[in-house]
Amino acid sequence: MTTRESAIARIDDYLSSGGFVEELGRMVAYETESQVPEKRPELLRYLMEEMVPKIEVLGFTHRILDNPLVAGVPFLFAERIEDPFFETVLVYGHGDVIRAQTAQWREGLHPFRLVVEGDRIYGRGTADNKGQHCINIAALRTVLAERGHLGFNCKIVIEMGEECGSPGLAELFRENSALFAADTLIASDGPRLHPERPTLFMGSRGAVNFDLLVDLREGAHHSGNWGGLLKDPAIVLAHAIATVVDRRGQIQVPEWRPDSLTPIVREALADCPVGGYDGPTVDLDWGEEALTPSERVFGWNSFAVLAQTSGVPEAPVNAISARASAHCQLRYVVGTDPDDILPALRRHLDRHGFSEVEVVPADRGFFRATRLNPDHPWVTRVKESILATTGKKPAVLPNLAGSLPNETFAEILGLPTVWVPHSYPGCSQHAPNEHALLSMSKEALELMTGLFWDIGKRG
Repeated sequence: MTTRESAIARIDDYLSSGGFVEELGRMVAYETESQVPEKRPELLRYLMEEMVPKIEVLGFTHRILDNPLVAGVPFLFAERIEDPFFETVLVYGHGDVIRAQTAQWREGLHPFRLVVEGDRIYGRGTADNKGQHCINIAALRTVLAERGHLGFNCKIVIEMGEECGSPGLAELFRENSALFAADTLIASDGPRLHPERPTLFMGSRGAVNFDLLVDLREGAHHSGNWGGLLKDPAIVLAHAIATVVDRRGQIQVPEWRPDSLTPIVREALADCPVGGYDGPTVDLDWGEEALTPSERVFGWNSFAVLAQTSGVPEAPVNAISARASAHCQLRYVVGTDPDDILPALRRHLDRHGFSEVEVVPADRGFFRATRLNPDHPWVTRVKESILATTGKKPAVLPNLAGSLPNETFAEILGLPTVWVPHSYPGCSQHAPNEHALLSMSKEALELMTGLFWDIGKRG
């Protein structure tokens, strides 16, 4: 007799027998760096050679979809329709990875070769995102093998350009909304709140990048002859930035202060303390003073200066520079008007007498902020299933602190979105020595198998 427990035992055998490491090793070996144009052929090869055979044996039909905007950055769509009256779950992952940074990995490691050391599985994509969609597809495979059917309809989309900002994904969904129609999105990306605590999030903060530029004159001028006579653009820019946030990083632009930190969001975040994991110590005296650290990162906006230059930093000379610039970013939550972020900054700088500071939008577009209420029925179903599998009360975050293309699912397809991440904050995502944890992968395999089993009970 097939049972939920026997399905979870089956997925444990897959891990203990080495099946998970072997499968993930094949996936990591594809050098799918979407930000490197000459690696574009690897993107299609990953889909055709690795993903298509994986899903064909599960009884899914599939097709490769061209990107409406960027050639060579394809999508894979697959579906298994068991009964038109069943619920339909859309599953998402991305097979592209960030730049390899090969020379910066420590001795004995290579970004495209899987290495297991103790509890850590090293390789580019182990955390972001090959390891995460490997887990979810393995869970679907396990439920099918144990039950003989899923008990729900399932659609899968794998994109190959997430690390470039998901170009074409929104257009693909707009042009093919019926193809991707579903009852919910259940996907995995990003980190858990803590390594040992299962986590849900239902959206993400948005992000807007831009440059602040002060360009005062042609060329630099000797600081002895002209110091005290010429404006220093770096000082002008520093004072302009000091009007955007105060000395503890509290946002001073009125339109950048959201009104969406509702009681239900604060209640959810009260159960989600941050810090205490492998990473830097949280600066408790930084950010919005009236908020808890969790509210600052998940429920509020944050401004950062990502890079700043004036003169020649690597070889300073005695001269008043002509130009200073800062590359800045606002991470923002629902409740902030994305179309007014940069106009509001322009108005703010003008009010404070900094008309000479230009606001230059970044070339790259970013994802918009989304959020699903923590008491949504799909959130409750996923939360109860994870509790039944692990015995742990999962952390429920209204949104991820980082950014994802969640608005394409939530706004274009109109889906409730529930993300179940299988990584953790110390995984070195987007950095050398990226890794996943075997212990966390075991728990993730079990809870996703239990979740897909429970969804199928209705069928």
